[in-house]
Amino acid sequence: MTLIYEKKDQVAYITLNRPEAHNALNPEIIVALIAAWEDFQDDDQMRCAIITGAGDKSFCAGADLGTLVPLFTGMKPPVTEAEKKVAADPMIVQRAFLRDLNIFKPIIAGINGQAIAGGLELLYSTDIRIAAEGARFGLQEVKWGVFPMGGSSVKLIRQIPYARAMEMMLTGELIEAQEALALGLINRVVPKDKVMAECERLARISVKNGPLAITAIKKAVAANIGVSLAQGLATEMELAIPVFLSRDAQEGPRAFKEKREPRFQGR
Repeated sequence: MTLIYEKKDQVAYITLNRPEAHNALNPEIIVALIAAWEDFQDDDQMRCAIITGAGDKSFCAGADLGTLVPLFTGMKPPVTEAEKKVAADPMIVQRAFLRDLNIFKPIIAGINGQAIAGGLELLYSTDIRIAAEGARFGLQEVKWGVFPMGGSSVKLIRQIPYARAMEMMLTGELIEAQEALALGLINRVVPKDKVMAECERLARISVKNGPLAITAIKKAVAANIGVSLAQGLATEMELAIPVFLSRDAQEGPRAFKEKREPRFQGR
């Protein structure tokens, strides 16, 4: 099984499961990952997702070019059902990176090792990123004459300073976890055996929060990147007012006053 998808206590767990190949994305894992994202999006009981990699060396080494490129170029005829889907629609890889699928629920990344090329690009659509000590990050596509087409030229320059983003894309050099932390690419660095515990701690906090508010916040952030201040503030108000008029907005202050945990219904 190249991808493990589990659900527990309103949290979806997505584990890239090709440790022998540094969790590189082959056709099977790409198709399974898209299915997991879609299920997470559609399941109202799931409030948060954690994505990580199997093993202790790599979160994800990116696309398995040895498999995908021959499929895209027609040098290798597709055999499996997953290969047929990828060969018929090369853009399917982008959906695995959430390029065309907006999920307005929290996604936490447990970066247990190297996040390189597409493995780094997979992080752009996550909201909170916890990295293990010793994890490394980079975009090495240029070393192989390939364009980092998982959103790097658009998203990386919006998530870290321009000059450092350009250095990473143009040189292909890797950076250490502490530098990624200093750049704001990740939230924190913890010992390798504490990564999932920290992800789960944050997930437990998230699932207790108001789902309508969380959805509206993610929608507002997604809509307001790159727009004018006036347009952004207008969009924020448009999304915020229905939240304030919801039953959840009544329940939250009531629970605070009664000194108990709120029981949000997403209404």
